[in-house]
Amino acid sequence: MTLQMESNLSDDPGERSSPLEKTFAVLEFVAERGGATAKEISDALGYPMPSVYRLAKALVQTGYLVHLKDQSRFELGYKPHQLAVSLHRQIGIPTQVKSVIADLHQRLSMAAYFAVYRGADVVVAYVVDSPKHPRLTPLNFGFHEAAHATAFGKIMLAGMNEPQRNQYLAVHKPHPLQKNTITDQAELSTHLESVMIDGVAWEHEEFVAGKICAAVGVHHGAGMVVGAVAVSADTAFMVGREREVEIALRDSANQVSKYFRTGLAR
Repeated sequence: MTLQMESNLSDDPGERSSPLEKTFAVLEFVAERGGATAKEISDALGYPMPSVYRLAKALVQTGYLVHLKDQSRFELGYKPHQLAVSLHRQIGIPTQVKSVIADLHQRLSMAAYFAVYRGADVVVAYVVDSPKHPRLTPLNFGFHEAAHATAFGKIMLAGMNEPQRNQYLAVHKPHPLQKNTITDQAELSTHLESVMIDGVAWEHEEFVAGKICAAVGVHHGAGMVVGAVAVSADTAFMVGREREVEIALRDSANQVSKYFRTGLAR
């Protein structure tokens, strides 16, 4: 379950009073569960059964859900897939950049990531992993939460000027995910200044217990940070390899930065 979904389910249902919010809550719940009955939706979200049927009917009519009558359950329709295809097209990670991230995964035997700015968010745009070296849950395409606790989020927060960073943190308030998560804004600002100077961000079990991540920024022609390459691994697998990891990350970031400057990744 995503962090956003956990937040939605823990809220007072009465606070989500608008029909649009309730409709999306139903859609997100069905998506997270891989399908659900009306009763399961009602129990989880606290909506009366008549409201669930009304909201679900609207989603079925618009193609976002399908009703499997023989199973008395709702599942995702085809419209979300069409939206996902459009989103991937809009973010559009070039083949050359994908190749660099794949090489980084092979080089270090760690899950590798590419993150970008999208509007005011820091978004995971591409991931390469394997069954032996899986990505962190929930770091899938489109993840845009907890920038204060992820290495790629830190490198991109460090690349912001102070007003931009303060505005971002005012909206996305640092919250505890693990005991090591930095939540004090003054402490986080000091940490980000160090990240900016070093040019590499580390997080040691701040996002997921037992995991370490590292990231280096990607720069465009004017030198501004426009993205980040990152890796994650079990703490025991990462410890002692810090120098190797930093060298590989800087090399990959340089290749991606070259693409953004010239259109050539190699």
